[in-house]
Formats: sequence, structure tokens, C-alpha cells
Amino acid sequence: MSKLDTSFFEQLYRDYQQDVFRFSYWLCGQPDEAKDITAETFIRLWTAKSDIQAETVKGYLLTIARNIYLQKHRKTKEHVELRDELVDPAPHLDNVMATKAELGVVIKGLQELSGIERTVLFMKAYEGLSYKEISQLLKLSIPALKVKVHRARVKLLKSKLEE
Repeated sequence: MSKLDTSFFEQLYRDYQQDVFRFSYWLCGQPDEAKDITAETFIRLWTAKSDIQAETVKGYLLTIARNIYLQKHRKTKEHVELRDELVDPAPHLDNVMATKAELGVVIKGLQELSGIERTVLFMKAYEGLSYKEISQLLKLSIPALKVKVHRARVKLLKSKLEE
């Protein structure tokens, strides 16, 4: 993207900044770190020397954010515990979770998922990306991706039933 595309870049920032922040916050659980990841994501978009290599800009940005998060945490292998504040207050979740107790069970279940399971589940269920998009972004085959999504859902259901 060249410097001449300033207005296009600004439009992309307005359109996707909240999505990138929300995804980053989902990954790291820290608002300040999520802001840093979001800023770094758009810096990398601005300074990219090649064209976008994904079907959607949103998917491309989420991939950049995920890679930044992974780079920061490879050295420390820090495990971030999800807190109640991480729950998105969107109405569709209110319909799924009837009580706060159920919400606690789901959060506990999410904590037990691996990073890749949380990522694929988030991209599929929350961001609404297709299996093909997620497959391209994470460099996984579609069958392997479907298995990961299925296993993540089963683990969440199992943790809910155990409570």
C-alpha cells in the first residue's frame, strides 16, 4: 500500500479497528496489549510491500493480529486466564446464556481450550469467517480445521454438562 492511499487506509482503519481490537483482546485478555497489537496490525498493513493475500481485508487483518500476538508470546509462553470482562455483551450471547452461572461455565470451558481451538472457534462462530477463509489464514486444511472447530465445540459442551 503506498502513501498515496491515505484515504483508503483511513477508511480501512475506521471499518476494521474495532474488529481487530476485539480479536486481539480475545487472544491476550489485556486491554493495553490489545491496543498495542491493534496499532501494530495497522502499521504492518500500512507498510506492507505486497498486496493483501487473503479473500477479505478483515481476515487479513485478523491474521496479522494473531501473528503479532504469537510472536510476542512465543518467548514467554504466558498463559492468560480469561476473565468475566472478556465476554462480548452482544445480544446473541444473551440469548444463548440464560444465567450468569452458565456464562461462568462457558468461560471456564474457553480457558481449557488450546490457543488454536480458541482462535478457530472465534473466527468461525464470532467473526463468521468461512472454513475456506480460516483455512487460508491459518494454513490448515479444511478437514483439519473442521475437526478443530468440532473438538472445540464438543469440549465446551462437555464442560457445560459437567457443571
